[in-house]
Amino acid sequence: MPSLPGRGIGPQHGGGCFVLRPLSAEQRIAPRQRYNCRAQGVFTFIPSCGGNLFYTIFFGVFIVPQIGLGIFYRTWGLMVAMIIGLVLEVLGYVAKLQLHDNLFSSDSFLLYLITITIGPVFISAAIYLCLTRIIMLYGQHLSRFAPKTIAITFMTSDFCSLVLQATGGAIADTADSDSLSQSGIDIMIAGLFLQAISLAVFLLVIADFALRCKRGVLNMDHEKQRVRNRPVFKVFMVSIVMATVFILIRSAYRVAELWEGFRGDIWNNETEFFVLDGAMIALATICLTAFHPGPAFAGQWNVANWSFRKSKAGSKSGEHLPIKEENIKTEQPAPLTGYYNASHRLN
Repeated sequence: MPSLPGRGIGPQHGGGCFVLRPLSAEQRIAPRQRYNCRAQGVFTFIPSCGGNLFYTIFFGVFIVPQIGLGIFYRTWGLMVAMIIGLVLEVLGYVAKLQLHDNLFSSDSFLLYLITITIGPVFISAAIYLCLTRIIMLYGQHLSRFAPKTIAITFMTSDFCSLVLQATGGAIADTADSDSLSQSGIDIMIAGLFLQAISLAVFLLVIADFALRCKRGVLNMDHEKQRVRNRPVFKVFMVSIVMATVFILIRSAYRVAELWEGFRGDIWNNETEFFVLDGAMIALATICLTAFHPGPAFAGQWNVANWSFRKSKAGSKSGEHLPIKEENIKTEQPAPLTGYYNASHRLN
């Protein structure tokens, strides 16, 4: 029979009597974790080993195709953003596995709290990059905002969100009073709320651009038309919207989770966490990997690039990239084009 908890008593091998023997440090700590976790631990439950191991492996595995696709299709910015986001997810679930063994580890909790919270920020940044390329593919004149403006606005918002979440997490974990810990939680909530608002506005920008594309004249470049008409590209655009919705659901959940604090029912319901956080980010990762923009753009990812700098000709940012002048002329009304040609012949 096993030793009695905390007493070092167990059966002597080969006989029926009991003898005293010392317990290891781990054996002395383990019972306290099980009996006192509701009063002293970071959770009122022991984190699941199976669930957290699954997500650790899942996000780790998806790093490989993101690297391969990023290198092959030269989608460097998107690749870096996705890898950072996935690595942070892996670190977060590894830290939670450590909490399964030691519920009182401050270092593991801090690593879990910060990495799991800020990881999706980088995945969102990858989505923002996709929209700016889509705008270049359809035509900048159809977008209410320039790709540069969209990138700067949403990435700045994401950066502020990241700083707030990381700072709040550090304060909440290292606080030596309940009031200071609550202040850290409030800062984290502000960061998550900012992220949720940014994603909601981003969806509105996508909807507005789609409506303007439907009503306006698209860029008539042959290669760009070919890419836009490919079924895989249309599926890719749907996947971008779905990935954004998944991350938005996750952000809203985390706001509600932290709103109640570390002793709230949502924070201590791991099943809800696996569904509304882990599964949402997993689905967003699948969307951005199975329907990667590299194959969807068919070699036009870099062609649809834009720049923060102004061109030498004095045009707006991003307009110096491969949008040919003859393509712009084809978008003018036919009567004006004919008049121009006739005048040219007379001269």
